[in-house]
Amino acid sequence: MPELNIDFLTLGLIWFVVFLFSTTCHEGAHALVAKLGGDPTASGQVTLNPIPHIQREKFGMVVMPIVSYLFGGYVMGWASAPYDPVWAYRHPHRAARMALAGPAANFTLMALAALAIRVGVALGVFVPPSAASFARIAEAADPAGLGSLLATVVSVLFMLNLILGTFNLLPIPPLDGNVGVTIFMTEDRARRFLEMFRTPNFAFMGLFLAWALFGRVFPHVFTHALNVLYYGMVSYG
Repeated sequence: MPELNIDFLTLGLIWFVVFLFSTTCHEGAHALVAKLGGDPTASGQVTLNPIPHIQREKFGMVVMPIVSYLFGGYVMGWASAPYDPVWAYRHPHRAARMALAGPAANFTLMALAALAIRVGVALGVFVPPSAASFARIAEAADPAGLGSLLATVVSVLFMLNLILGTFNLLPIPPLDGNVGVTIFMTEDRARRFLEMFRTPNFAFMGLFLAWALFGRVFPHVFTHALNVLYYGMVSYG
């Protein structure tokens, strides 16, 4: 268990708040696109208020993130938005758009964090880090000022949403990418494709496969994202 000091707890609070906000945006996007597509099942989750999302997944959104950070130094959790499976079967392309809306929300938040970092660098508030890490995508030009806290917040916002967006886009059940990939298929083929993965065993095995694949893919995604963020300034190999 990591040492419980003020820096560790402050960083944990930042991770937790950003996790709540990012996950709420992710699930709210699912619910909104489903509602626009004709499925009002998750209408109560078309909101940026985290409470309805927490009420649905208390363990995944509160207990697990806190426990994982206290014992592992990282935040892990999950959330979900309900949908009508009959609607999804009848309209697989609408269901695919619903699935892709969650990762799209995460990449939008990541892009906003990237914009804030670039503006901060241009204004002399932030500087590129000498060595990037999960909580250090940008550093404060003046470590003694408020810029240090702001640099940590935008770094965590950038990093966490890059992780959430990338992980959920993997085309493996039960992740969003497994449904989202059917946007490129005919609706009949999409239905047949999704029927292959309906059993709980596929979801259970899929999560193990997704974690293994993510560990191989994400370092390359992370390096590419940093090179895009600091294009013309710093190269991360």
